[in-house]
Amino acid sequence: MNDILLKAKNLVKDYRVGGQVVHALDGVSVAVERGEFLAVMGPSGSGKTTFMNLLGCLDTPSSGRYFLDGKEISSLGPKRLAQVRNRKIGFVFQNFNLLRRTTALDNVSLPLMYAQTHRRTRRQKAEQVLSMVGLADRLHHQPAQLSGGQQQRVAIARALVNDPDLILADEPTGALDTRTGLELMHLFQDLNRKGMTIVLVTHENDIAQFARRVLRFRDGRVTADETVVADRDDQGPDDRDAEQEPDLS
Repeated sequence: MNDILLKAKNLVKDYRVGGQVVHALDGVSVAVERGEFLAVMGPSGSGKTTFMNLLGCLDTPSSGRYFLDGKEISSLGPKRLAQVRNRKIGFVFQNFNLLRRTTALDNVSLPLMYAQTHRRTRRQKAEQVLSMVGLADRLHHQPAQLSGGQQQRVAIARALVNDPDLILADEPTGALDTRTGLELMHLFQDLNRKGMTIVLVTHENDIAQFARRVLRFRDGRVTADETVVADRDDQGPDDRDAEQEPDLS
């Protein structure tokens, strides 16, 4: 039997704009197994961001049901939803959302502070995940002292520090140059191979191809559910760069 981490059943989300009702989601049903790497794609207004907000317990559906780790989440109140977010889900955003005057170590420690984890344990865990994302030598750097790619790695470390069941990444490469974005996707791929479940929103097909499965949204519905056959990690970033560089001889 498959180990289903999250399941959405006939999710509907309506918003009232003026005197009209906008159907942001229209009966979406999806199941995601533990350890999957899922990319969510679609044009602006397709419903993908609304879908991610429901998965992340940032919003509740107008109707339908959402289960996370076998427990129904869709009927919980704000306080319980916040508890689920803090325990079960790590978030990575396009613009990093780091505290500007705070070190990488302290940025990553924040979720543990909110969870009232002992200070020494917070530091040890934050150092561990920063090392995992390749920033063991940047613990005491503030965001302004880090490149965009390094800032996003700090954000990923912060998402990992509570040992979540699920990572939700919303356009995580959107603020990065192409090469840095590809390097970051190899990091996500490595985390997935270690067992992390990842759901990632992107509008770029090249980024989606790092996932193992792609959902395509349009007009609030899933229009395609595709398995990614090619493994983007077969070719490293250096090989791709070599192919893309023109022959100047």
